[in-house]
Amino acid sequence: MKISHLALATALIGGSLTPLAWAAKPASEPVGPIQPAKVTNPKLVELGKKLYFDPRLSKSGFISCNSCHNLSMGGTDNLKTSIGHNWQKGPINAPTVLNSSLAVAQFWDGRAKDLKAQAGGPIANPGEMAFTHELAVDVLKSIPQYVAEFKTVFGSETVDIGKVTDAIAAFEETLVTPNSRFDKWLKGDRKALNEKELAGYALFKNSGCVACHNGPAVGGTSFQKMGVVEPYKATSPAEGRSAVTGKDADRFNFKVPTLRNVELTYPYFHDGEAATLEQAVDTMGRLQLGKQFTADENAKIVAFLKTLTGDQPSFRMPILPPSTNATPRPKPFE
Repeated sequence: MKISHLALATALIGGSLTPLAWAAKPASEPVGPIQPAKVTNPKLVELGKKLYFDPRLSKSGFISCNSCHNLSMGGTDNLKTSIGHNWQKGPINAPTVLNSSLAVAQFWDGRAKDLKAQAGGPIANPGEMAFTHELAVDVLKSIPQYVAEFKTVFGSETVDIGKVTDAIAAFEETLVTPNSRFDKWLKGDRKALNEKELAGYALFKNSGCVACHNGPAVGGTSFQKMGVVEPYKATSPAEGRSAVTGKDADRFNFKVPTLRNVELTYPYFHDGEAATLEQAVDTMGRLQLGKQFTADENAKIVAFLKTLTGDQPSFRMPILPPSTNATPRPKPFE
């Protein structure tokens, strides 16, 4: 945070500068606006959209990418932990897929370097979609309309998991949420936020939240320890980044979540233990910053966070091509 930001925020909280006066002053902010998606290959995106919604990529024929990353619910499932094959309880909270293309890596522990690497994981995870890449490809190969679409997109009828994940990733890259009220304020609409929301943003900066929650996604670009000032007692067995690096120093280091659309992506934290935004703000203040927010301060920060909800992805739902007699049948109870 620049000194000018700190001075402005301090003056605002102390009452020497009104939010509306501050709002009129241009500033270089630690958070930038979300940019709309630029689609360069619409046919690849359309194929990816079909695959994202197709439950036949799971052993049960019931679970799709959208099951845990529901695009009608902020790109997540609003559960503490997701439900996998045969009603298995997942080990960790499902992060939102919205704006995930802006993240430094994928999954809470960053084990997938990008969306393509992430897309193949759940398909073959026995606790999630419980299939194999080979069987998923066999399903797609058995459906003539899919084979024809792969040929149109890739120039070959060959279907493989690399092309599947390429397509899903291309669709997920379009799932950005521009035009939030906060973005409009960043772009110069000084009336986009009210005084309470502006005061919340000032608190958000002045308290140090922007050290981790910055950039267009307001997070997602670093790994940080959960429980800096006070230890966090997690209900999840997940150990964070150390599971990837093997380094004890990385224990309980998790990818900082995006705060975009955060009012839609409850519950919060990797174990889903914070049911409300108010609870999440209180916990983060104490554990990460050593600060006990008052009820009024908490309400102002929450008011600001709700201005980060942008335009949700809007598109025509895909009509999936029908299975054939040769398509392997689902096994939902095995």
